[in-house]
Amino acid sequence: MDENVVAKTFVELADNGGAASDQPALLRLLADRCVDVLGVNAAGVLLADLSGELRVAAASCEQVRHLELFEVLEEEGPCLDCFRRGTAVAVLDVSMEAERWPRFVPQARRRGFAAVQALPMRCRSEVVGALNLFVADARHIEPFGSPIAQAMADIATISLVRQRSARRSERLTGQLQTALDSRIVIEQAKGKLAERYGTDMERAFLSLRGYARSHNRRLSDVAREVIAGRSSPPPPEEK
Repeated sequence: MDENVVAKTFVELADNGGAASDQPALLRLLADRCVDVLGVNAAGVLLADLSGELRVAAASCEQVRHLELFEVLEEEGPCLDCFRRGTAVAVLDVSMEAERWPRFVPQARRRGFAAVQALPMRCRSEVVGALNLFVADARHIEPFGSPIAQAMADIATISLVRQRSARRSERLTGQLQTALDSRIVIEQAKGKLAERYGTDMERAFLSLRGYARSHNRRLSDVAREVIAGRSSPPPPEEK
């Protein structure tokens, strides 16, 4: 194993976590670098969505993509077991596991894979997915004994969680900005109505709100129309 290639790989995985919208690129990089660095024949990533359902997130080749999809659809295989238990699953000869995974084993053999290892992608107590390594010759099992594979999964998971956190922060910032913008528009509309009808801001707001409710409209939408001169709520009732 080339130490320079390993070091470069860790830097790439860490750097790729900076862009909140670049999750697919990060996971494709992880799968491809597993093949390059670990000497496995193929690699794939299963990732849980926000509802906890597993999805095929990345694969180094179509054979693995189809096999991973089969596991998800059939709810059977080492990769699913790894995700559910949060622990690594190593199978050095899949042909010996037909009783354990009767549907998965024939599919793996048909695609030319003799051995598989699934590694949890974990952040603290949360398992967000599984990194899955496939080997065509069961005798070539050296990569499965290396802690490098789990370390690659760990650093990719940290980057992934950082991306998700950034997206949540962006959504929250957007929601707060939208609320602030709506508040400003409503205040402007209140001022316009108060000036138009010679009343105070509180009664202008009651007029605006009553008009929005009676027409089943959003208050901020009506306020924008008032400012633009396209809506004219009735004068507030006298106390």
